[in-house]
Amino acid sequence: MTRTRLKSVRASLALQQIEDDLAADDVDTEELAAILRELIEDTDPPGGFMACVAQLLTAAARRAEQCEPDRDGDVSGPLHEAAALITDNAGMRLIWAARALHPQGAS
Repeated sequence: MTRTRLKSVRASLALQQIEDDLAADDVDTEELAAILRELIEDTDPPGGFMACVAQLLTAAARRAEQCEPDRDGDVSGPLHEAAALITDNAGMRLIWAARALHPQGAS
């Protein structure tokens, strides 16, 4: 198995574990908030899961720029926009949701 494929398998397993954690019957608001924070604050990869997805979309957009027949941004533009939306909107909304569920540092 190639290194890239191994990373993909690990990422897939990590996502499945997060989904399983979210589906558990005993997840309370504090634990749900912690899971949401992990998606943003996890140190591996730096910046968390959402930053990693945005980085992947940016890499795909750069590749699309090289492949677009007319170089008009029909493919790369939406990919760049998706990366920006994840960084600017999705990440912040996860933080807001986590704070609403359980303010960090509260007992």
